[in-house]
Amino acid sequence: MPTAVPDWDAVHNEAIDLLCQFLRIDTSNPPGNERLACDFIGAILEREGIPYELFDAGDARVSLRAVLPGDGSKRPFMLLNHTDVVPVQREFWDEEPFSGLIKDGHIWGRGALDMKGLGIVQLVTFLNLKRLGVPLARDVIFFAMADEEAGSEFGVRWLERNHPESLDAEFVINEGGGGTTELFGVERPVYNVAVAEKGPVWLRLIAEGTPGHGSVPHSDNAVDRLTRALGAIQVWQRPLSVSAGLEEYFSRLSRAGVYKGDPTAKGLEQAAGNDPRVRALLSNTISATGLTAGVKVNVIPAFAEATLDCRLLPGVKPETFIAELETVIGDAKVRIERIHTGWSETNSFDTELFRTIEDVIHDHMEEAVVVPGMTVGFTDSSTLRNRGQISYGFSGGLTTPEVGRSVHGHNERVSIESLRINCGMVWEVTRRMCERA
Repeated sequence: MPTAVPDWDAVHNEAIDLLCQFLRIDTSNPPGNERLACDFIGAILEREGIPYELFDAGDARVSLRAVLPGDGSKRPFMLLNHTDVVPVQREFWDEEPFSGLIKDGHIWGRGALDMKGLGIVQLVTFLNLKRLGVPLARDVIFFAMADEEAGSEFGVRWLERNHPESLDAEFVINEGGGGTTELFGVERPVYNVAVAEKGPVWLRLIAEGTPGHGSVPHSDNAVDRLTRALGAIQVWQRPLSVSAGLEEYFSRLSRAGVYKGDPTAKGLEQAAGNDPRVRALLSNTISATGLTAGVKVNVIPAFAEATLDCRLLPGVKPETFIAELETVIGDAKVRIERIHTGWSETNSFDTELFRTIEDVIHDHMEEAVVVPGMTVGFTDSSTLRNRGQISYGFSGGLTTPEVGRSVHGHNERVSIESLRINCGMVWEVTRRMCERA
């Protein structure tokens, strides 16, 4: 018996309405307060007769999990999203960031792209599996997670420590991927399915020295020590690495005429010297993001500190990188403190899920280029990949580069057309992966 087809006009209208409501809930992290989001989603599930459970990590840091049971012939499939958003600077927005306003064909609000929009798309997919009575070979898990934006200590990392069984799934689709209308200056739809991501290593450098009067310079000045350390880091030539996934990424883009350079490992290493985007994909990166020292212009301070945002290639352990960094600095009076660290391995793109996503994208948009990619940011998928699970960044949305830059920036918004496309693709990928034959 063929599966019933959703009433797409009704689905799209519901997704628009729910997203507008969801964006009005302020879950800026810090402090998060994701319980508000779980109350909103929980009320929807209750109306549909779908049970759910809450996981409370304390201080209103709550995650929600619901399951549509399958027959157990295949392992579970997870729709993963996070409900917290990054803070806003209201004075730089053209519209109220928690308004859920519809304007110029877009839905405006913090989280529209990162990632309440995809969360609502996953939710309406989940609801319609239930409404249409789709027979499932797999359990389908809907997981609304807390604290992704601040490192996941009260979200997926807390669950991995305290409720690891709740995360069990063979396949996961999460944020980190999606479609862009233009890449490398070429206008053609490109969908990045993120099979890997860089690991965040946020560090604080603390230089200690001997305080004194500024009129009497000496060789144990903390500011001088820190300056030398930052200078050594700036000229540190870290090796480039072209993984199998990146070879495939650039090879596909080259064949499609999107990447005009030499897609070989040698060619990419040369391109990295001039293109920051390519360099970020091929190497461990370091950005100095803060510098603090001094109490008065004529006082040599006792300490100085700087912050570093380091992003490591998949598979590189923070311990290994930090040990190398200590060697580069070469000064025992410059101490390295960890603020946050993470890492993950790479998923294979030779899987049933990747092939299904690729087929669905081409069914919806024949001219699109589909590539396995790497997210230079970090997501909750890192924890799942390190558990041996296939967790891809996938969104069916198609976004212009201009709108895409609003993620973590000002005037974040998603086009209604992109939301519509997203609903269709996420539904179809989930159905094909989970429906009983």
